[in-house]
Amino acid sequence: MTNYQIPQLPDRLQKPRAAGLTMVMDKGLSLRQAEDLISVAAPYIDFIKLGWSTSYLTPQLADKVRLYQQAGVSVFFGGTLMEVFIARNAFDDFRRLLDRFALSHVEVSSGSLDLSLEDKIGYIRRLKSHFTVLSEIGSKDSSKIMAPYLWVEHIRSELEAGSTLVITEARESGTVGIYRPTGEIRTGLIDEILHAIPAEKLLFEAPHKAQQTWFIKLLGPNVNLGNVDPNEVIGLETLRLGLRGDTFFDFLNPIEAN
Repeated sequence: MTNYQIPQLPDRLQKPRAAGLTMVMDKGLSLRQAEDLISVAAPYIDFIKLGWSTSYLTPQLADKVRLYQQAGVSVFFGGTLMEVFIARNAFDDFRRLLDRFALSHVEVSSGSLDLSLEDKIGYIRRLKSHFTVLSEIGSKDSSKIMAPYLWVEHIRSELEAGSTLVITEARESGTVGIYRPTGEIRTGLIDEILHAIPAEKLLFEAPHKAQQTWFIKLLGPNVNLGNVDPNEVIGLETLRLGLRGDTFFDFLNPIEAN
């Protein structure tokens, strides 16, 4: 995969992997753009999220989904799309849509639609026997602040209900959920969550380099990160490996560094 050898790199897990996952946000890439992305970065991408409801309008959707899957990348619709169908009392139509595009993964969220935890768990349980479920916690409304103990309670409940991973909300802007409106990380919230939940069960949405860097410094190169821009996949991988100024010294042996 690489063009030359560099000594003393951190132990980066290779695909297929259960940790160190990278989820990329596809906000409406063309088929040609998707082909370019896969040709450059397929080894470094575990999931492609077709952002919110962009799949409704994206041309050649079936071809693009097939392209990603053939490259060993799992694809799922953004959780907002499921919420759109639920709000219209059309969950069964959404369920058929998953089969129509041969998706193996599904995201269950309540970022726009105010679903109760009980209802959300119900959808997770209905889907888990046929799909790998990734649930997302947190609101897309920056004015809705949930106490840390509730984050922990909801994450635990969703994992127990059958979620494989719980995604912590950030939107593509990185200014809600686990972040303040300024993009600053709610560090106390992260501490509370990690005190109760294993990091490998969480996927932190981190669309910006500073946010990605913070999580890599905190949890190492094999932290699960999401909402990565397609143009930043290689950049993120260099952050994970200590090959970029932001993490240059984090994985370097101090003696050899001298």
